[in-house]
Amino acid sequence: MSKALVLIDLQNDYFPGGRMELVGADAAVGQAASLLAAFRQRSLPVVHVRHVATRAGATFFLPGTPGADIHAAVQPAAGERVVVKHFPNAFRETELPASLRELGATQLVFAGMMTHMCVDTTVRAAADLGFKCSLAHDACATRDLRFGASQVSAADVQVAYLAALDGAFASVRPAAELAAEA
Repeated sequence: MSKALVLIDLQNDYFPGGRMELVGADAAVGQAASLLAAFRQRSLPVVHVRHVATRAGATFFLPGTPGADIHAAVQPAAGERVVVKHFPNAFRETELPASLRELGATQLVFAGMMTHMCVDTTVRAAADLGFKCSLAHDACATRDLRFGASQVSAADVQVAYLAALDGAFASVRPAAELAAEA
C-alpha cells in the first residue's frame, strides 16, 4: 500500500487579510507544513489541491488573485502535483483520481481547509472510492457558521465535523502522529 499526502485549499484567502479568513488558519497551516516536511523527507507523494472559483458571484479564490495562491508555508516543490478544482469535492471533475492511481496511492493523509466544506466532502468521497483515509485534525481550519437565528462557533463546527468523519470515513488524529507514521 502506498501512502500520499493530500493538502486541500491551503490558500491565501483563508488567512488574516484574506477574503474568507478562517479561525485558526495560521496554526493549522503550521501543522500542515510539518506533515508536508515529513512526507518530503521520506520521498512520499504529495498532492496539492487548489480551488479556483468559477461560479458566478464567487467572492474568494478568484482567478488571477493572490488570494487564490497556495500559502507560502506549504508551497509545492518541484515534482509535486497541483490539482485545480472548482467544486468543494476535490475528486469532482479533476485529475485527482487519475493522479492518485498513477501514484499507486491506496492510503491518503489529508490536511486543509475548510473543515466543514472541502475537507469534509473530499474525505467522504475518498472513503467512498475505497481509499484508506487519515485526517490531521490540527492541520485543518473552519469558520463560524450561522443557521437561522443560531450562531455556531468555529470550534463547535470543527469538533462536529471531525467527530462525524472519525471512524466511518477516516482516522482523525494529530498531524504529529500521522507524520511519525509517514
